[in-house]
Amino acid sequence: MPETSAATGTDPWEYCLYIPNDPRAVTVSRRTLRLILTVHGLIRLADVAELLATELVSNAVRHTKGPAALRVRWSAGVLRIGAWDADPAPPEPSVPLEQVAESEEGRGLALVKACADLWGWQPLAREGNRGKVVWCELAAA
Repeated sequence: MPETSAATGTDPWEYCLYIPNDPRAVTVSRRTLRLILTVHGLIRLADVAELLATELVSNAVRHTKGPAALRVRWSAGVLRIGAWDADPAPPEPSVPLEQVAESEEGRGLALVKACADLWGWQPLAREGNRGKVVWCELAAA
């Protein structure tokens, strides 16, 4: 699909997919993200974006007991991917990728840090909802 003016222009968009605390939600999130990027002409970002979303959503599902959400936003040439969960505790600090390369666990935020242009987290308290969002950004250029 060719890139459209919506993908390269200034028209921002945002999607939010609420997911249950279920490991299968990671696959649903990844496939939904690829579809979103495809229809917006941003398929070139899909592989890295899928990896990042997988790590963020996996952490939200694995390390919390409540629901979660995948948030995807495009604005000013930057794709922001976030995973919300109901636990306000900060994510575990990332370890350098070299230290966890062979490990079965603990690579998530190290991969996010290595592959994203920017990443972070913030606590949320809105309309009685608590939790946090862990996010990362990919620039289109």
